[in-house]
Parts: sequence; C-alpha cells; structure tokens
Amino acid sequence: MNTVKDDKGGRPSWAPPVLRGERLEAGLRTLELDVRRRLDGLLQGNHLGLVPGPGSEPGEARTYQPGDDVRRMDWAVTARTTTPHIRETVADRELETWVAADLSASLDFGTALCEKRDLVICAVAAVAHLTGGGGNRIGALIANGEESTRIPARGGLPHARGLVRKVALTPRAPEGVRGDLAAALEQLSRPPRRRGLAVVISDFLGGTEWQRPLRALSARHSLIAIEIVDPRDIDLPDVGTVVLADPETGRQREVHASALLRKEFGAAAHAHRLEVAKELRRAGAAHLVLRTDSDWIADMVRFVVARKRGWSGGVT
Repeated sequence: MNTVKDDKGGRPSWAPPVLRGERLEAGLRTLELDVRRRLDGLLQGNHLGLVPGPGSEPGEARTYQPGDDVRRMDWAVTARTTTPHIRETVADRELETWVAADLSASLDFGTALCEKRDLVICAVAAVAHLTGGGGNRIGALIANGEESTRIPARGGLPHARGLVRKVALTPRAPEGVRGDLAAALEQLSRPPRRRGLAVVISDFLGGTEWQRPLRALSARHSLIAIEIVDPRDIDLPDVGTVVLADPETGRQREVHASALLRKEFGAAAHAHRLEVAKELRRAGAAHLVLRTDSDWIADMVRFVVARKRGWSGGVT
C-alpha cells in the first residue's frame, strides 16, 4: 500500500502517535488534535457523527428513494404532490454512549506501525469526539482479562479526555491471563440503561462466546463493533522457522513457516474473520475494521459517511 511520510521521513503522517511511556501525554494531545482536525467536518450540519440517526421527533418530508423504509411514508404529502414522500425523523439528542474496550493480551501485539491496543485507544478517542456535545454522555468498561474498570457516563470535554487517558493507562494483563469479552459485554448490560449507543472494540480473536451477550446488547442499543486487525493475524510471512506464542495462555511453539503451513494459517484466519463478520451481522452490529497498517482515521471517515448516507436514504 502507498504511505505518506512525515516531514522527518519516518512514520507515515497517518500513523497513530506513540501512546506509552514518557511519550504518553504528548501522544494523547497529538491524538486529540488529529481526531479533531480530520473528523470535525463530519459533525457539521446534521449533528450526526456516530449518533444514531432515526429518532422519534418528526422532521422534514422528502421524496421517496428505493431502499427507504416504507413505514415512514408521509401519505398526506404524497397525496398532495402525487409523488411518494417519506417523513424524516430528527436524531435523538442527549445520547448516552457506552464503550466496551477489550485490552486483553492478544491486543498487546503489533507488527506494523503500532500495537493493536494503540488502535483501541484511538478508536475510543474518535468515538468520544463523534458522540460528544449537545448534552451527550459517554462511559466505558475497560477489560484486560485480569480486571475490569467501569467509568460512569458523563458529558463534557474534560470527562472525555479523562476517559481516553484511563484507557491508555490500563495496565497490560500478566502473561497467561485470558481475556473474556463475553463477560465484559454481560457487565456492560447490567444494570439496564436507557436506549443509546454501544460500541465494542476488540480483535475478536478466539471463540465466539461473545455472540449471545452481544445480541442482548443489540436488542436495547444501537450497536457498533470495531474489529482491530494486525497483518500477522491473518497472514504468516515467509521467514523460515518462527516461534509462535499465544499471549493469553503463554504457550509457545516453534514451527517452520512452510508454504503449506502459511496457506493453512491464512485459510483458518480467513474463515475465522468470516465467522466474526457473520456473528456481528446476526447481532445487528455495524462493523468497522481498523488495521495497524492502514490509515485508521480515513477508515473511520468512510464508515461514518456510509452510515450517514444510509440514514438519509442515499446510495453508498
């Protein structure tokens, strides 16, 4: 893929900032500036961003377009104009957003421009920005497999900044500790909350035991699933003998990356991702993939624009 180098000829200009050690605070400031600079345009006009579009307050009527929900037909306007019209609805305000941030050991890994956990932090920052303002609130459940931390939903920029910093400061799980996304989603569902937006951020590696609690979450909330992917999650390089390690169990195995093994690994990884995508669709989740070797903000922009087109009846 093509990359754009920064002024120093090092990391591409779109790469996430370094979000650890002594560079954490500077990285968080850079991240906030990047998010605001590149995502602010999405918030102009309709105040939609990631906010669920359909609400309960009637809006303006517009001409029916193929794919529109016929249940929103405005028969009075249709009769007057003899042209089919639908009635838009105004987006609900004072949205409450909850983020489930998976920081289990499998996300402490990255072979491209960052670790997967860095993209989790970036995604949380983007969600906080895209759902902020207008009295909206955001909270989070952060789980690393060893412990879970709940941050109450509140509004305001200081709270959003503190939430992103808390995610960034979450300690790494000890080696051998397995993550449990299903348990985290069940915690997120309790106690029942007013209808809002739920965002689940994970690499979704391992089993799909999370599907049942995810469906339960989707039954009450608009749902977005953000899948974090590293190139080595889906493809083994031709490097000869390599030691493969499972960070969630501590098990290691030395293997020879033969052509046959690489082919079987790729097929298994592809099948797993198809299974994840199928389960997310069954749960009614909008699915966004962020990769450690791709411009994550550009991917986020395309995702949000597609959602806004879907709400307005446009063609994606």
